[in-house]
Amino acid sequence: MKQGLLTDRQKEVLRYRKKGLTQQQIAEIIHTSKANVCTIEKAALENIARARETLEFLYTLDATHLCTLQKGLDLLKVPEIIYAEAEKVGVKVKYDTISLINRIRDANPERFRGRQVREDVEIYINNDGDLYFG
Repeated sequence: MKQGLLTDRQKEVLRYRKKGLTQQQIAEIIHTSKANVCTIEKAALENIARARETLEFLYTLDATHLCTLQKGLDLLKVPEIIYAEAEKVGVKVKYDTISLINRIRDANPERFRGRQVREDVEIYINNDGDLYFG
């Protein structure tokens, strides 16, 4: 049965993966092929990514565009840029430097490789100092 964006089977596969099981091990447990487990996991992760993108869009509706992190930028320079831009709009960022870097990287893992921004990232801030990404 499907509740929310994930089917029960997708939830089951993700739970097993979180426990460290391989796709082959999961296939044996749920009596299906490794290829089917791969398909189930991929669909689940795509659903989660779409949900995350939808939420980020919703949050940006009440936020101000702060800046764009350009492709090629060093991630360690990001906090200085964000703090300066937030000061210009009169909002205090609610994250310290380490938390800020982690928030950006965790919300957009595909947009970073090591310390480098792989593709442009739009940064938004709300009045509470929380950041969102477009």
